[in-house]
Amino acid sequence: MINMSKTTRKIGSRRNEHRVLKGVIYVQASFNNTIVTVTDVRGQVFSWSSAGACGFKGTRRGTPFAAQTAAENVIRTLMDRGMERVEVMISGPGRGRDTALRTIRRSGILLSFVRDVTPMPHNGCRPPKKRRV
Repeated sequence: MINMSKTTRKIGSRRNEHRVLKGVIYVQASFNNTIVTVTDVRGQVFSWSSAGACGFKGTRRGTPFAAQTAAENVIRTLMDRGMERVEVMISGPGRGRDTALRTIRRSGILLSFVRDVTPMPHNGCRPPKKRRV
């Protein structure tokens, strides 16, 4: 049986390895998981990782450390591809969003901008009626 540790697993680099100099990192942080996806400027995904794919199970997937591990996993594939400049889009209310951004900043890749793209309703749907007990 092969023993894969949580940090050495390589995710999402199945296609041909072409050099990408500029890209976009999407961090989707929910309460249960954090998903980090890297695309080129046209929007084609070439690498991704999540806390669940890094080996975290259950409630530990929503932790900041799990988000940090997922971000480090993606950054490792970015460095292999030779990416120099990225834009970061952060979405969701989860606990891993700040940690993932801190990990991306610390990696040495130049950040063009960081944008929060969390969807906010302009008083959209009507709430359900009050519960009568």
